[in-house]
Parts: sequence; structure tokens; C-alpha cells
Amino acid sequence: MSKNAKIATGGVVVGLILWIWLPWWAVLLIVLGVPTAAYLTLDPSQRRRLRRVTRKELGR
Repeated sequence: MSKNAKIATGGVVVGLILWIWLPWWAVLLIVLGVPTAAYLTLDPSQRRRLRRVTRKELGR
């Protein structure tokens, strides 16, 4: 199993555990809020690089 697959599997497991223990709105806030907060902490140059890499991979 690749490193990215392990991370994705762990994310799904954590999401399911949160879904069981927390109300749906709290889970939604965490699922959307954490990646948004991480993106906003990047420098503008890092954001540009991330967008460029993402677009390049989508064009394959």
C-alpha cells in the first residue's frame, strides 16, 4: 500500500469515528475547516505552486 493510500485510509477511519461521536454539523465543520485552514496558512508562492501542480496532474 502506498503512502498516500495509507493517509487516505486513515482519514476515512477518523471521519467515520467522528461521524459516530459528534453531531453531523461538527463533523462537516472539521472536514471542511481543517483543509481550508491548512491552505490559508500557506504563503502565496506555496499556494501558486500547489495550484500549478494540481492543474498539471489533472491534465494527464
